[in-house]
Amino acid sequence: MMFGAINTAGNGLHVYRTWIDAVSDNISNINDISPTNQAAFQQRFVMAQAVNDGSNGGIGNGSAVAGVQFGSAEGRLVSDPTNPLADANGMVRYPDIDLGEQMTQLMMAQRAYQANIAVVERAKDAYAQALELGK
Repeated sequence: MMFGAINTAGNGLHVYRTWIDAVSDNISNINDISPTNQAAFQQRFVMAQAVNDGSNGGIGNGSAVAGVQFGSAEGRLVSDPTNPLADANGMVRYPDIDLGEQMTQLMMAQRAYQANIAVVERAKDAYAQALELGK
């Protein structure tokens, strides 16, 4: 039972760490400028799925990263005629990423990561106590 909790929380740690990495990548590239004839930086979205190892009908086994999806490469066009990447009309392409949304995603991923760390710590403590009782 305790090992199941550690494995499930470990799976969650991997999912939420990947989510944090994707959000960090999105935030760090939010101001990347591209010429209008090139694609804008594409926002990353982490896709998770339930782990089904065949036991318990797949319930309570945690989650895993199913993949990463990418946002629109079109981005948003902005008038910036002084930019060296601007086209003949003075337009450049920015990623279509909302910083407020990204910060919310980051907070959710961090809290979930912390919750999974707490589960691992509690399961570890329970396992240590069980070993002490067995002496």
